[in-house]
Amino acid sequence: MSVSSTSAPVPSLGVALGSALDPSIVAALSAVSTATLTTVLLKKGLRNVWMRGPRPLKPGQPRLVGRAFTLRFVPAREDLATPESWSSPRSTRAAIEDMPAGCIVVADAMGVVDAGIFGDILAARMAKRGVGALVTDGVMRDLAGVNGTGLPVWCQGGAAPPSVAGLTFVGWQEPIGCGGVAVFPDDVIVVDDDGAVVIPQALVDTVVPVAVEQERLEGWIMAEVDKGAALPGLYPPNAETKARYEAWSAAQPVALSGAAE
Repeated sequence: MSVSSTSAPVPSLGVALGSALDPSIVAALSAVSTATLTTVLLKKGLRNVWMRGPRPLKPGQPRLVGRAFTLRFVPAREDLATPESWSSPRSTRAAIEDMPAGCIVVADAMGVVDAGIFGDILAARMAKRGVGALVTDGVMRDLAGVNGTGLPVWCQGGAAPPSVAGLTFVGWQEPIGCGGVAVFPDDVIVVDDDGAVVIPQALVDTVVPVAVEQERLEGWIMAEVDKGAALPGLYPPNAETKARYEAWSAAQPVALSGAAE
């Protein structure tokens, strides 16, 4: 059972927290860039969905999609932030044993960059449990070893000191702020070369088809640019351009079904 230091309510989509994300949603969002998602969410009134700070630790990491599993750190307090705390029931070690396969761990490290929240051993255990990725506005330690585990990581870089040198771990699976963005357990996280974006779980069903269509439209627009088309009237598309796009889309052999091509 998850340990939490707050009783704040968590929004629900009508599914159990920690349930696996529908494979069709994973497939669809895996073909949609975080840049496109921020545009789609902006049109729905959400401006603060891109986490400031986290970036790929290793070049060439794939775009990944998963439900958020949240971790929260607060400033270090000397009576709590000690090596002995690593054996506490409320510890990062205990939290890792609660992480479901396929989740994307989002750790609120308050932007602290002089204490690594995890090293290679904890990253290796997360990889063994099938964790999809780790996202944090903090830093990692033992970078060579972390990269060797195969766990995809988005963070602000590396630091040698352990977490307790600057942070106190206080709980998991509760609302957090990471990179200035509110993240709730089971929100959907998408990460790629541009960083990490959160899709509130209550909006997933409406965002996915719109995002897939936006990505498809922009792919067609890019093809038009490659042919030499000028941008005015093309991007954003005017009525004539929309009509040409719709005619092209209708002629494609595979119709949109919510999954990316």
